[in-house]
Amino acid sequence: MNEPCSSSDTTIVVAQPAEMLEAPHRRPSLTVRSFGLTDRGKVRETNEDQFLTAVLLKALQVQCTSLPQPKIQRSNDRSHLFVVADGMGGRAGGEKASALAIDSVEAFVLDSLKWFSLCKGDEQDQVLADFQKSLGEASFRIQAEAAKHLELNGMGTTLTLAYSLNDELFVAHAGDSRCYLFRNRSLYRLTRDHTVVDEMVRHGELSAAEGKRHHWRHMITNALGGGFPELEVEVHKLQLDAGDLVLLCSDGLTEMLSDEKIAQILRNETDPERACRQLVAFANEEGGKDNITVVVAHFEESRRLFCF
Repeated sequence: MNEPCSSSDTTIVVAQPAEMLEAPHRRPSLTVRSFGLTDRGKVRETNEDQFLTAVLLKALQVQCTSLPQPKIQRSNDRSHLFVVADGMGGRAGGEKASALAIDSVEAFVLDSLKWFSLCKGDEQDQVLADFQKSLGEASFRIQAEAAKHLELNGMGTTLTLAYSLNDELFVAHAGDSRCYLFRNRSLYRLTRDHTVVDEMVRHGELSAAEGKRHHWRHMITNALGGGFPELEVEVHKLQLDAGDLVLLCSDGLTEMLSDEKIAQILRNETDPERACRQLVAFANEEGGKDNITVVVAHFEESRRLFCF
């Protein structure tokens, strides 16, 4: 684990695995506010990024009854899904690949995931395995589509997914988009970049500072589709606490803004929409060299907030 670096009132912890985060002592009932935003940036002609924020509600649809009651009745049980995908493969291919990936994940969550179950022990591991399978199915779908259309040959996408159920967070990831947790003024990067340079840094062949400037830093080693022979899905799980912020973003944000700057913005702005707009605005001010996509989710105790 990298050593944390501190400013006057914020601690940055880079590349901290999710399972190493200290679990909170309380297990509060949490509600979620979230917002997502994507921007073409200042240089690219098109936007190949896609994102999704969704809430899954358990509902009962009344077909016919003798009782005076609503046609749709909803349970208080709900889970939340957040996804960021950064397409690659040219103007048509990148947009198509990232859209197919998110569409595939949506279908999986609706049709296959037992999202309303209480997760404990082995069931949590099964959720992670299910999302690994989901990303694998999305990758296969992208490859199959590319095989049908010559102009889409080689298209692929990164995909970073966060799924919250009660106070548990599950993360599945492939590529160089990122998932962060902001807790108690500290920023934790939960995912690693699947790039040549990141591997070189982890193996001690480059320093972190050298890696940030290296011309291979955008060379991805793992993604959905894209001609990669085998997909490796990185997964994490952790317990959430009231006040936590979860950030998903494409590398169009992290190439422009340091973790220190991201932490400063999140420290000063916990409202998801305003945080997203500030992150995108600052990234564009720094040059906006790539498409910029951000999703921010704020977890709070139910007794204080009833929005979702």
